[in-house]
Amino acid sequence: MSPVAKPLLDTIRGARQARPPLWIMRQAGRYLPEYRELRARAGSFLELCYTPALAAEVTLQPLRRFDLDAAILFSDILVIPDALGQEVRFEAGEGPRLEPITPEGLGKLRPDAVLERLAPVFETLERIRGALPPGKTLIGFCGSPWTVATYMIAGAGSTDQAAARIFALTQPQAFAALIDILVEASIAYLVRQFEAGADVVQLFESWAMNLDEQQFRDYVIAPNRKIVEGVRARIPDAAFIGFPRGAAAMLPAYAAAVRPDALGLDYGTPPDFADRALPRSLPVQGNLDPIRLLAGGPQLDLAIDGIIAAFGNRPHIFNLGHGILPQTPIANVERLVRRVKGG
Repeated sequence: MSPVAKPLLDTIRGARQARPPLWIMRQAGRYLPEYRELRARAGSFLELCYTPALAAEVTLQPLRRFDLDAAILFSDILVIPDALGQEVRFEAGEGPRLEPITPEGLGKLRPDAVLERLAPVFETLERIRGALPPGKTLIGFCGSPWTVATYMIAGAGSTDQAAARIFALTQPQAFAALIDILVEASIAYLVRQFEAGADVVQLFESWAMNLDEQQFRDYVIAPNRKIVEGVRARIPDAAFIGFPRGAAAMLPAYAAAVRPDALGLDYGTPPDFADRALPRSLPVQGNLDPIRLLAGGPQLDLAIDGIIAAFGNRPHIFNLGHGILPQTPIANVERLVRRVKGG
């Protein structure tokens, strides 16, 4: 009996589809009432991430509502610093808060404890794998080292990542040591995600937009390349989606050096530029503006159609160019799914 086709995974492997497969970044989250109800019962956000039955349920919620082609693990990029032993907490309405790392504090991180601490995440993946319909792709993920480091250094998110940029320039040895720790932890984490059932993993480089060319090469390209090569040394056919948000003109360099199987495009990337600049054989993912999805109406249809047309001659996964916004009406998501599927 031949295996059931997985259109999204097949696209990542380079096969063009009759219509682009679809998933939505942050598709499990606050715009869904069923998520808000479960989140209220779960206690802390990290408790939700570390409770396999609940995290698996959250992962599957959007697939019950919408006929999406993939489930993405419900977790957070900051489970890595938490597993390393840095204090991480999520404040309601304020986002993540961490005890800022210092050069002196690097020695307190516990890389040897990462896999044990993240065991509930791997159980979550196993539960999802067992419950997922055969034709659906299971996506794992981690935050890329630069992005995770910005939170670890600043203690919170920021619009300009100034604290991390200054740290990297003024404390280069400590910064290099931190990146090395994150690279090795990420390799181990992603290998176990594949072993637990993930079909593909996405590298979220969410804060690359404020780096100059040399910093982008050093802080983004080099660590991401090490992760991909490190995982593939243990799992040769490991499939990766790279998502370097804000890469702009550095997209071709990222694609050539990191060698992801597919490249995620943020909503600021002109589709015609990406189509011209990237190898025609490289699958791309994206890149609808989440604000357009929130606003809805006829402009949404036009934007969807334009993106599909722009990438009609290459393997393409339809997605947003960043995460879905919490205020997004469910009716607009339903409209998106119908439109992409030709309904």
